[in-house]
Amino acid sequence: MSGNRLTTLIFIGMLLGILVGYVCSITWTDPETAKEIAGYIALVSDIFLRLIKMIIAPLVFSTLVVGIAHMGDTASVGRVGGKALIWFLGASLCSLMLGLVMVNLLQPGHSLDLPLPDVHSGNGVKTASLSLKEFVTHLVPKSAVEAMANNEILQIVVFSIFFGVALAAIGEKGRPLAQGVEALAEVMLKVTGYVMNFAPFAVFAAIAATITTQGIGVLATYGLFLVEFYLSLGVLWCVLLFVGFLLVGASGIVRLVNLIKEPFVLAFSTASSEAAYPKTLSNLEKFGVPNRITSFVLPMGYSFNLDGSMMYCTFAVLFIAQAYDITLSWSQQITMLLLLMVTSKGMAGVPRASLVVISATLAHFNIPEAGLLLIIGIDQFLDMGRSATNVLGNSVATVAVAKWEGQLATTDQTLGHAVAPAPSPAE
Repeated sequence: MSGNRLTTLIFIGMLLGILVGYVCSITWTDPETAKEIAGYIALVSDIFLRLIKMIIAPLVFSTLVVGIAHMGDTASVGRVGGKALIWFLGASLCSLMLGLVMVNLLQPGHSLDLPLPDVHSGNGVKTASLSLKEFVTHLVPKSAVEAMANNEILQIVVFSIFFGVALAAIGEKGRPLAQGVEALAEVMLKVTGYVMNFAPFAVFAAIAATITTQGIGVLATYGLFLVEFYLSLGVLWCVLLFVGFLLVGASGIVRLVNLIKEPFVLAFSTASSEAAYPKTLSNLEKFGVPNRITSFVLPMGYSFNLDGSMMYCTFAVLFIAQAYDITLSWSQQITMLLLLMVTSKGMAGVPRASLVVISATLAHFNIPEAGLLLIIGIDQFLDMGRSATNVLGNSVATVAVAKWEGQLATTDQTLGHAVAPAPSPAE
């Protein structure tokens, strides 16, 4: 299904969900009856959640292994790749921390005060179930098969890192297997696309069920969430542009913004940073980044440097926790940040892929996974902003690595090459 058509259908599903939910809320005013009706409506969204969980293990494994295997093993590639990874880790930490700080300051989900789903009503939610100590001891899987069977995403990531590094180390002998894993990644991305085709139905059911039990007033919180998330993205944009200013100066950052403006808008309108990749690549070369650096660092960034998506992960997880009035201590939030720091590296820059990471993170902290349905309805609008942010973040990262390598052409060099006069006939 094309991106524009899916967006339209999600929007239609959201409107129909609002209408049906409102009619149900005023028709069945008794809370128990409304809850029973909402339960039947939510069957559709429950199936969608199971489909999301179905793709977690193979998607994380294949995309992460392919990303590591493509780094190569020569000294030059290792040096550039090492510098890129250092930058990616720093940018990831900054994005996650900024999302953590902004969601704690703005408290977008605090006013929802939703009841816990039935599955947790008997024993409550154990928000302390994943301490820092348990996080470390839980890091290494006893069995890769067991980790995948139980959707233990952190253990899957650890195994994938070892597998990808070993696959890259054996060189030509591992090429057939690397091609097979790459084919698996392509298949899983296609399956992800198929699953997302059910999103309009899930959006309809999620919103209709929520409004049936909570009333139409819950929509005000969705609007507030959108505004506050884009405010947080704006802060991240300022940070990225300031870093770019430190790297290339005022005239350089203005020129970079002008060159990536088109891919930035393209990523925003399509809600996919992948759609902007070719234009971003060519415009960074116009800026003065050598092709050998852009063609290596930029693809890595699409797996390892999704600044907007990572900020969204911390923002969304804590929003859902706030919506259910679940308080996570600062140590638990830092543990969550470390978890997301690793798990986000397994996600490609495809529309709504961060929903998979959020779902897995909710499960780790025993936050109701049904909370994912709170954001599915507006995820398309959120995805537009974070996809555009990913383009900005990867552009600055590529320029930074080129500057670090001493291979970033000056403005005079690039402009002089572009406008160099043709030789006269006499010459």
